[in-house]
Amino acid sequence: MPLTGTFQTPHAAKYLGQLCKHFAHKIEVHYTETDGTAQFVFGTGSFSASPSELIIVFDLKDVAATEVAKSVIDSHLQRFAFREKFEAMEWSDV
Repeated sequence: MPLTGTFQTPHAAKYLGQLCKHFAHKIEVHYTETDGTAQFVFGTGSFSASPSELIIVFDLKDVAATEVAKSVIDSHLQRFAFREKFEAMEWSDV
């Protein structure tokens, strides 16, 4: 099941790096400055950063994982992007 999160920010590459480095302590993660993948227990996350936005696309194992996936990303970005007063990504399951 696909789930896409978007965060409009000029610091997308920085946050992609922070998220991937953080998650790499516990799960399998591969990343560059602009792209990454992370193997969460609830599904695979694909990260991409452009000059203006961070996009994370999950391939979730089931619909029950939707809120967990959102929570994992949003809670970490609330800490990493606090200067931008980040609250939550714009999420879509379409």
